[in-house]
Amino acid sequence: MKLSMPLMNNNITREDRDVLIEFLKGDPILTQSTNVKAFEKEWSQWLGVKYSVFVNSGSSANFITMNAIKQIYGQGEVIVPTLTWVSDVASVINAGLKPVFVDINERHLGMDCDQILSKITSQTRAVFLTHVLGFNALSDRLLKELEARKIPLIEDVCESHGATFKGKKLGSYGLASNFSFYYAHHMTTIEGGMICTNDEKIYEVSRLYRSHGMVREATSEDMKNSYIKENPELNPEFIFAYPGFNMRSTEINAVLGRNQLKSLDANNEKRTKNFKLFLSLLDAKKYRTDFDIEGSVNYALTLVIKDGNPEKAQKVMANLKEAGVEFRRGLSGGGSQIRQPYLRGYVAPDDYKKFPKTDYVHFYGFYIGNFPSLEEQKINDLCQLLNRTI
Repeated sequence: MKLSMPLMNNNITREDRDVLIEFLKGDPILTQSTNVKAFEKEWSQWLGVKYSVFVNSGSSANFITMNAIKQIYGQGEVIVPTLTWVSDVASVINAGLKPVFVDINERHLGMDCDQILSKITSQTRAVFLTHVLGFNALSDRLLKELEARKIPLIEDVCESHGATFKGKKLGSYGLASNFSFYYAHHMTTIEGGMICTNDEKIYEVSRLYRSHGMVREATSEDMKNSYIKENPELNPEFIFAYPGFNMRSTEINAVLGRNQLKSLDANNEKRTKNFKLFLSLLDAKKYRTDFDIEGSVNYALTLVIKDGNPEKAQKVMANLKEAGVEFRRGLSGGGSQIRQPYLRGYVAPDDYKKFPKTDYVHFYGFYIGNFPSLEEQKINDLCQLLNRTI
């Protein structure tokens, strides 16, 4: 049976291309300008936050946010997931902060609340929590404890656009949040990302880090004037407050993002319907179907073998490949970050044993594409194939 299912299909539509063609007529400004500002404002309104900063990738959003944390809160530790995209952990390391790892909760694949709270020390500068593959990883207990202990929460929502906790969008709870607009995600600017916050200091620092650390990027006149007064020997247009980056995006990306945002909610409804159908058709004796899907918006069909062994995993992968079904093993980020070579020197060779739940999905967890145009019949055929496989 040939199913021919890619990870993502038609995420940039004919209408999107027409909007871009129309924009490119004449002689428009292509570097960061009015469309970037408009996209930031529209995204903030959609998410329910005061400020957003558009950057060239979700990874750049991670890097800037961690540098802002270091700039404001100083040296220390950041609690991070073992199951996440590489840039979450890399951004902590590259900001000169120390990553402290936590295993997952199997029902939502995010960090286990008990372990987060047990790892907090006087050196903790933030909790950097990933909402994995569209699931919500927040709880009342976690939010209350972090508030009581005055520990900032940073949300990675790169895989969970539009997902909610208690009716409020993920990304609007933490001190800051990061989104990715990579092609395969809920909406796309081809490459792109967003830093979101209600905190003016985080906002201003992020704007500066996005553009080489230049003070002229600040929206706060008090901030600008302070640096100008303290540095009279410098050209006011070229004062660099921080060792920043060039992580700006372009007008082209912003035009695409503004048009994509219009259909995000409707497309997410289709994804949610697809995912619920997928879980209902899977054999619960063979695969996990008891995920906590309250508020989730999954751009992927999450597949975890219940009674994992290497032979079953190989059979699942072989049958999916034969059917033309694109998939990724290991769930978010290719599986356990603890096993990755970039962390040698930060973790011991056998530290993966300390995080058994993450290590399990590293070998027996997969995701398959879930996009708005995915037909119900294909989901039905896919589940029949999987149920026959083991």
